[in-house]
Amino acid sequence: MILETPALEWRSRARRLADDLAAAGKLWSPEWRKAIEEVPRHTFTPDVLRRDSDGTWHRQDTSTEHGRNEWLDRVYSNTALLTATTDTATSSSLRSSSSMPGLMTRMLETLDIQDGHRVLEIGTGTGYNAGLLSHRLGDANVFSIDIEPDLVQLARDRLAGLGYRPTLRAADGADGLIEFAPFDRIIATCAVPAIPKAWIDQTRPSGVILADLKPSRGAGSLVRLVRDDNGAEGRFDPVYAAFMDMRSQRAAQSPDRKRLAKDRSGTPRHRRSALDPNTPWNSLLVWFLASFELGADIGLGYSRPDEAGRPTASSITLADGSWAEVTLTDEHGTHEVIEGGPHSVWGIIESAHETWVDLGKPGWERFGLTATKDRQIVWFDTPSNSHSWVLGGGNC
Repeated sequence: MILETPALEWRSRARRLADDLAAAGKLWSPEWRKAIEEVPRHTFTPDVLRRDSDGTWHRQDTSTEHGRNEWLDRVYSNTALLTATTDTATSSSLRSSSSMPGLMTRMLETLDIQDGHRVLEIGTGTGYNAGLLSHRLGDANVFSIDIEPDLVQLARDRLAGLGYRPTLRAADGADGLIEFAPFDRIIATCAVPAIPKAWIDQTRPSGVILADLKPSRGAGSLVRLVRDDNGAEGRFDPVYAAFMDMRSQRAAQSPDRKRLAKDRSGTPRHRRSALDPNTPWNSLLVWFLASFELGADIGLGYSRPDEAGRPTASSITLADGSWAEVTLTDEHGTHEVIEGGPHSVWGIIESAHETWVDLGKPGWERFGLTATKDRQIVWFDTPSNSHSWVLGGGNC
């Protein structure tokens, strides 16, 4: 249900949000500022979810004046909003959210969208981003696709209620929308393990693709590619970003939990390491470089609980059964490492860390991607650099 909210209640908040985004350097074009101020985000997010300490989800109460003001304050802040879950008899998982407005405007600004451009959005979600695009470009130039038919219909209804009627389709985002191609810009508000060939084929020469490239779990960030005669090429954005996986590809590549069981057939190998056991969580570029050798299916977590049930080790498991546990506490600057299976999991991460240090601890902006019809290669500094990694194929 679309809540009726007096303009005075949300417009001042929307203007304040635009001010905050501009001050943070995430919004600078007058066209996008106007869109933020005039497209009501609350229309697309009437149901905002919170997660309790026990893992259950509940909807934010807007039945009282206090609850309503709290909801509007959250909606018109630079905050990601959780909006829909998939529930089963035993679990509940997130399936839709509204991204942080600052991330959305930074991506829209990075795309350098001009009047008359035709834009394809992968991941309709709530429809708010499609609303911003429609405000900027007009309905006829905006196309959006999502795998969830009910979410697409909700977005269509909410957009129509505001007078926006972009082309929305419920289909596999990896296929793009060939019937409406070519596009000047393609923006993906979901993570993909590689840039789908359809996106490249459906982008005009010199057109731009902006997507969250994640070859493995949590490993990667935004990359901006320009279409050329051979495919597409470009650099990663300087600031890390993360989106939910594109559901169609996640379903096709979801890890087989039996395959991710630890291989206990041999004698575990014990040694010590100076590398922080939280590296997969707090050193994202190291994790990105390690992912090319670790593979796409990775189990991450904590293990070896103490008497109070608190974990004492970081745990990583690969699809081939290789595993590593690294103690969280250190002794004289080193951590105990226990590994099993055919590969040294922690050794791969240590090697990636050494490479990153040898390269001068670079940021994301020094890495790029070349995507052709045959393969996709991540490179350091220049496409011809000897430091390069093939998606799905290890180091070059």
